[in-house]
Amino acid sequence: MYMMNKSIMKNNPLLKILYNSIIILPTPLNLNYWWNLGSLLGMCLMIQIISGLFLSMHYCPETSMAFNSVIHIMKDIKYGWLFRNIHMNGASLFFICLYIHIGRGIYYHSFLLVQTWSIGVMIFMLTMMTAFLGYVLPWGQMSLWGATVITNLLSAIPYLGSMTVQWIWGGFSVENPTLNRFYSLHFILPFIIIVMVNFHLMFLHQTGSSNPMGTNSNINKILFHIQFSLKDSVTFILLFFIFLFFILQKPYLFSDPDNFIPANSMITPAHIKPEWYFLFAYAILRAIPNKLGGVIALIMSILILLTLPLSKNSMTNSMKFNPFSQIMFWMFINTFFMLTWLGGQLIEYPYIQLSQFFAIMYFLFFITHNWTYKFWDWLMYK
Repeated sequence: MYMMNKSIMKNNPLLKILYNSIIILPTPLNLNYWWNLGSLLGMCLMIQIISGLFLSMHYCPETSMAFNSVIHIMKDIKYGWLFRNIHMNGASLFFICLYIHIGRGIYYHSFLLVQTWSIGVMIFMLTMMTAFLGYVLPWGQMSLWGATVITNLLSAIPYLGSMTVQWIWGGFSVENPTLNRFYSLHFILPFIIIVMVNFHLMFLHQTGSSNPMGTNSNINKILFHIQFSLKDSVTFILLFFIFLFFILQKPYLFSDPDNFIPANSMITPAHIKPEWYFLFAYAILRAIPNKLGGVIALIMSILILLTLPLSKNSMTNSMKFNPFSQIMFWMFINTFFMLTWLGGQLIEYPYIQLSQFFAIMYFLFFITHNWTYKFWDWLMYK
């Protein structure tokens, strides 16, 4: 049997890659359920690509027809409502898993795998870009005005800003050319994400995974199948039932009511805001009075993740044994939740002042987290 399997693998390179990556992959023995998020993200990505493919067969990227084509999918196409709800709520599921995955990486110092972490941050940025483009496609009020506000941020770039914005719009406002190119990019970017995910996994398999103890992962490893494949299947089933509940019972829980109104460039919504998974960055953007400063802060709220491997200098490779770092980490998580809430509030007192305070707290974590490691090392190893 082994010789037959070996012969099959030799003749089929794809099967060989899958066999080496899933079946016989050496995996640290002590991985817990927080390490399942990577496989769950792979599942979410496949759900989004497949459901998006079916939706694209009936969607019309034309400003006078886009909104009605979505209604047509929901009402006239067999199971169209199901695929729309899967795709719409799948984005939220994707970002929930993604944020937990990043949080686990920070807590257990997975950022020490520098190449894997850097590719992961790039995937995060591409995913945010893809989600933003997809939010514009239904062509509701919030789609139009969200696109107008976000793309207008590029006008803060000195000298080239206005020209860049007009180039992206394909005119002097968000109109039909904008919708067409956003649709094309939204369709292409997921396949670029797949390529980046393959690089992410390639670097991960080269170095090996980290583990909750922060110790050398090469000491005690077992094969991925069947122990960890079975463990992954448990979270697959759990996530599937949670996802099913939202699709069938609360499909519009994360949706903005204004996006059920057809886009109208003559009527501005009372409160323009993006989807919930962008709100933390949106709150940071609004916290800075200067437009260019706000754009820089917005971009840095993501890129600052790349600085984590540079500032790490500690005897321990996990927050598990460092109570000071744990306090800082959970303060950071609470800061993230507060920024997400503040991003959905009106631009008025006291929300502006709170956004400024929590924006400082957000960046302060990345500046000061290394001090907590050094202080703990000084206490423990002096």
